[in-house]
Amino acid sequence: TAHRHMKIFNTPNNSKTITGFILLGFRCPREGQILLFVLFSVVYLMTVVGNGSIICAVRWDQRLHTPMYILLANFSFLEICYVTSTVPNMLANFLSETKVIPFSGCFLQFYFFFSLGSTEGFFLVVMAFDRYLAICRPLHYPTIMTGCLCTNLVVNCWIFGFLWFLLPIIIISQMSFCGSRIIDHFLCDPGPLLALTCKRAPVMELFFSTLSPLPLIILFLFIMGSYTLILRAVLRVPSAAGKRKAFSTCGSHLAVVSLFYGSVLVMYGSLSSQEEDGMQKIVTLFYSVMTPLLNPVIYSLRNKDMKRALQKFLGIK
Repeated sequence: TAHRHMKIFNTPNNSKTITGFILLGFRCPREGQILLFVLFSVVYLMTVVGNGSIICAVRWDQRLHTPMYILLANFSFLEICYVTSTVPNMLANFLSETKVIPFSGCFLQFYFFFSLGSTEGFFLVVMAFDRYLAICRPLHYPTIMTGCLCTNLVVNCWIFGFLWFLLPIIIISQMSFCGSRIIDHFLCDPGPLLALTCKRAPVMELFFSTLSPLPLIILFLFIMGSYTLILRAVLRVPSAAGKRKAFSTCGSHLAVVSLFYGSVLVMYGSLSSQEEDGMQKIVTLFYSVMTPLLNPVIYSLRNKDMKRALQKFLGIK
């Protein structure tokens, strides 16, 4: 419990030996911790296998060597990295008695988790742009969305995603931390981290409350703009079959966008009060663990070409 961990930190013998934070995670009896360990181990394995299958299907099926599926394969790789930034440490935490995470491990987890989340936002924009070109500019699509442009877009997604949080994490890692060093979360979240600093950091608090979600909001507006133009173009298609085909290619992407942004907006929209700590854990758990699990299911169920490629790769007739 929090009180037991507080007691450990405040004893003179331990105050100098512990060189990290305590991640309380999900507070429940030992049996419950083991049950959660088994549950999230299965979820993690299914996420890696599901997204890995999409990567392999795109790699080995020549018909899927198009920008749309190349972006999807890169997105699946990103999802594996995203879930790996939190779940392995969370699994180790379930079986740990002390639940201590080193300072360096905490800051690295914080940096990779939020950088990968930003990268996902950039990828969703690029995928929306690809669908916009394919549906609204079909004749110019092959000349615009070339292999070179697709590669450049993928590389830029990773670069910009990892640059956004570089300066904040450097500043936070240089701060001094006082008190219990207990984080009532299953990952190193900026809110609890800033609450443990010896001096208040209003600039950093402003960044994470206002400037941090700003790129995701701008990217979301780009996505909505793209789909507004796509919807207008689809409604002009005379045949019902053409409309169905256009909607089916965009439906899976829109579902993934809704899952990602829905949970992120709830996360940033909620207040960081003690009463809502439990809700923040659940929302963070959903978009950091459950969304990467659901994405390959959504893409494989909504896309006939992907379904065929997966069946071929897995040897299912």
